[in-house]
Amino acid sequence: MSDIIAAVSTGQSVSAIGIVRLSGPGCIPLAFSVFRPRGRHTAETLADRHLILGTLLGPQGHAIDEVMLTVSRGPNSYTGEDTAEFHCHGSPAVLAAALEALFAHGARQAGPGEFTRRAFLNGRMDLSQAEAVIDLIEAETAEAAANAAGQLGGAMARRIAPVYSSLTDLMAHFHAELDYPDDDIEPFLLSEVRTTVHRAAKDLQTILATYSRGRVLRQGIRAVILGKPNAGKSSLLNALAGFERVIVTEVAGTTRDTVEETVKVGRHLLRLTDTAGIRETDDRIERLGVARAEAAARAADLAIYVCDGASPLTDEDFRAQDAAQEAPAAIAILNKQDLHQVVEPSDLPFAWVIPVSAKTGAGIEQLEDVLDTLFDDATPCDGSILTNARQAGACSRALEALERCLQGLDAAMTPDAVLLDVEQAMEALGEITGQNMREEIVERIFSRFCVGK
Repeated sequence: MSDIIAAVSTGQSVSAIGIVRLSGPGCIPLAFSVFRPRGRHTAETLADRHLILGTLLGPQGHAIDEVMLTVSRGPNSYTGEDTAEFHCHGSPAVLAAALEALFAHGARQAGPGEFTRRAFLNGRMDLSQAEAVIDLIEAETAEAAANAAGQLGGAMARRIAPVYSSLTDLMAHFHAELDYPDDDIEPFLLSEVRTTVHRAAKDLQTILATYSRGRVLRQGIRAVILGKPNAGKSSLLNALAGFERVIVTEVAGTTRDTVEETVKVGRHLLRLTDTAGIRETDDRIERLGVARAEAAARAADLAIYVCDGASPLTDEDFRAQDAAQEAPAAIAILNKQDLHQVVEPSDLPFAWVIPVSAKTGAGIEQLEDVLDTLFDDATPCDGSILTNARQAGACSRALEALERCLQGLDAAMTPDAVLLDVEQAMEALGEITGQNMREEIVERIFSRFCVGK
């Protein structure tokens, strides 16, 4: 990491401000080689985190832009090494010219996530915090952003640390007694192993229990819309999306495949899937669409059954209701409230039935209240919710290793045998924070990042 990297840290579209970031030993003198300050500031005298005005110069010494420059010296910087930032006007042409000038003086283009990767490698953050950076950038709800911010502050690492520490103490005690049998060391007891491992397993179970909510928090609620043809499924999707996302006609079977759209309903992010109307049909393509609709319900977090309240219930309705009940959670939309109703809410076998007119939008606001009931819990979004699939997998492997350890104790296995499982648990937990770092894991994590972060 002895070279100097540079990249645009803001978007590539036109904006009021664009930031060009540098990091690496010698980046502050390099920044001053393309910068003419207003005043007597130099690379040596400029204080950390102070903005100064000056002119950004091109390779031939011509003015590119009037900019602000700020520096942070390592180790008290984002990356842990010397950094500098130019705050330019947000023209893509200006930012490209700024990079060209920096490259001409010896900097190189930063790769995806390379600034944050250097922060990790320099000990400024652990791996769970580094992953929280991209989660914060990609957050689509206030709750997801709050939880990612908590993880960036080290909340998940603080939950893992006591578990890892207790297992480390256990291993240290065993090896101390083994390596120094003549010293006055307290006897290593299997009852101590059982107590420590049982407590650690219980803590990991508590952490893992938050992942189902964490996945919804980060990715949104996977919701599938089901119903017979012309019940108003596509109209409901259009009403929630706020535009004509799906073609709506009076012809049955208009939708033959799944159609996906992401919408916000209050504080909730819905990954909506509109599906083909469920019915018996001789059309091979439509039959495939019906099969996909039923499969989508089994893979969803929420099934939304849409019923045409102005028409009597049919076998197609009952089949759609059965498909909806395959999802972990299901609600009914009693649609077409703008017409005379022949179906009552009590006719539908759902705990939540929402009378709606997808045509006028009346009643749709009630969906937010139902989602609050189904998908909110008391867990604060402070970083304690496990949202990352990689971290959840590592936590699950650690728990499985500890459970094998407890089973080995029940089977009267020797201490060295059961402690192999404890070592495997520690190795899995170390993958969460980066204490046990595998290069392919690090590469996969930072490949998700945008250039400049």
